[in-house]
Amino acid sequence: MAGIRLDLHVHSHHSPDSSLSVETIVTALAARGLNGFALTDHNLTAGHVELAEWRAKAPNFILVPGVEVSTLEGHLLLYGVRESPPTGRPVAETIDWARDHGSVPVLAHPFRFSHGVGRTIAEGAAVPAIETVNGHNSPRANRRAAVVATARNLATTGGSDVHQLSDLGRAYTEFPEGTSSVDGVLEALRSGRTLAGGQCLDFAARFRTQWRTVGLRFRRGLRPI
Repeated sequence: MAGIRLDLHVHSHHSPDSSLSVETIVTALAARGLNGFALTDHNLTAGHVELAEWRAKAPNFILVPGVEVSTLEGHLLLYGVRESPPTGRPVAETIDWARDHGSVPVLAHPFRFSHGVGRTIAEGAAVPAIETVNGHNSPRANRRAAVVATARNLATTGGSDVHQLSDLGRAYTEFPEGTSSVDGVLEALRSGRTLAGGQCLDFAARFRTQWRTVGLRFRRGLRPI
């Protein structure tokens, strides 16, 4: 597989743990070797209006409307979503909702201690792909996700879990040469023609990121995402 790289896990200022504007993200894509990204704010699609505006301004990039939804068991990435999904429901029910609404569900960082759905669900969830390279995960958590994806013969995706601009492009998903649109991205995901690439933060950076996350949660009044 060659050529087309998208960061499929990016948060903007519409998420409570990021301050990045969509403009900032789009204008940094070329320097990071990316052909586009998926906007996956937590539980809402408020940033999709800005994303559509930038799709018109920067047609050379593939800008995918997405969301990272908090299910009962953990986080799930939805691509091609047009409205904010229900939260707090079982993963299986949320996957059904996604398919009924024309979007593609992918398990996000399934082996992360917090917000991961865990092995049992990862081994059985009706998804076409699993995020196996998450930029904020430990290498061990990413390896465990990759083992499950391989055992299930599922596609893999990569996303940096961007909350700061320095994260962008650390992890990415490779798409078949010739992929040039959101519809093409969704079709490649549905048909299992994607491959995860990139790397995660080193231990010191993950430690700093974890403390930042704790601080932000206290500022939110300990409300989970």
